[in-house]
Amino acid sequence: MPSSCKEIRAALAQCLQESECVMVQRNSAADCLRPPLVDGLPTKCQQLKRGFGECRRGMVDMRKRFRGNQPVTFRQLQDADSTGDGYQLYAGKSAFAGGRGVTDGSGVAPPDWREVEAEKERASAAAAAAAAASKGTKP
Repeated sequence: MPSSCKEIRAALAQCLQESECVMVQRNSAADCLRPPLVDGLPTKCQQLKRGFGECRRGMVDMRKRFRGNQPVTFRQLQDADSTGDGYQLYAGKSAFAGGRGVTDGSGVAPPDWREVEAEKERASAAAAAAAAASKGTKP
């Protein structure tokens, strides 16, 4: 196998060996990667599985033939775990970094932006109706 996916493959193998599916339930790692057992894997293992699949797919992707296949290295994942910044494979913001604050369920969730915009629209429509009613015309 080319070297571009070796680190993420090793990280997936390590994650599977430490998972409950292999350690407690005594399934093989290959069985843990197939449905329905794959749903019981930790989120990190599921993300590594997806990332490994995308890495393998990227090796034959003709759009990447000039720049080469550039997967996330396991070293970057370890650094993300140690700093607490979270991790996400293949671009975008971190999947687990605190973007919206604490989600322990004890606080009130901020309103959705669509609800805020709809409330503004209702308020402006009510103001226009009140102004039209004071003039004696229909809105």
